[in-house]
Amino acid sequence: MNTPVTVLQAEHLSKQVSSPEGALTIVDDVSFSIGAGETVAIVGASGAGKSTLLALLAGLDTPTSGKVWLAGSDLTLLDEDGRAKLRAERVGFVFQSFHLVPALTALENVMLPLELAGRGDARKAALETLTRVGLAPRVGHYPRQLSGGEQQRVALARAFVTQPAVLFADEPTGNLDTATGERITQLLFDMNANSHTTVVLVTHDRTLAQRCGRVMTMEAGRFV
Repeated sequence: MNTPVTVLQAEHLSKQVSSPEGALTIVDDVSFSIGAGETVAIVGASGAGKSTLLALLAGLDTPTSGKVWLAGSDLTLLDEDGRAKLRAERVGFVFQSFHLVPALTALENVMLPLELAGRGDARKAALETLTRVGLAPRVGHYPRQLSGGEQQRVALARAFVTQPAVLFADEPTGNLDTATGERITQLLFDMNANSHTTVVLVTHDRTLAQRCGRVMTMEAGRFV
């Protein structure tokens, strides 16, 4: 059996912030690697450092020490513009609160990352992806005209449309009722299976975590 190519690697990763009580370590000397196409859940209590770790892995935040390799690039050697370019090309995001642009239709929201990347087929690719998530009849609707579940499906389509190497999801079912959350979960894993995108998600949802190939539990900034 072939070992999957490593698409994400953390080496002695730490993040400290200053607080009135002194230096506070949020992520504490974490090392691991994740292969292409893997699905990984990061679980743990609130304040364990999960979302901070996700931000470090995605290059949205910089570590105090240690290194992160994302799709073959050492994030710690890139400046903010370099990290932003890498994210645009290789990373997709799904957040708990959808983060759609309210002034854009569902179609325009999904076209946005493709247009920013200069893709000429943005409309076609966005339409195809929205159809895959079952939203073909709603492409002209604005976020305010869509239910929470529909908004999260738009967010999923936007995340997958660029065919990213890694999809980061932070509590993707957190704002949804159980039935809608289950549909979004199914969709997330279907899209992962079809596109071979690596999925790394932070969740409190045990059902969602158990669907992943690997579950990593964080406690006080470390994996246990």
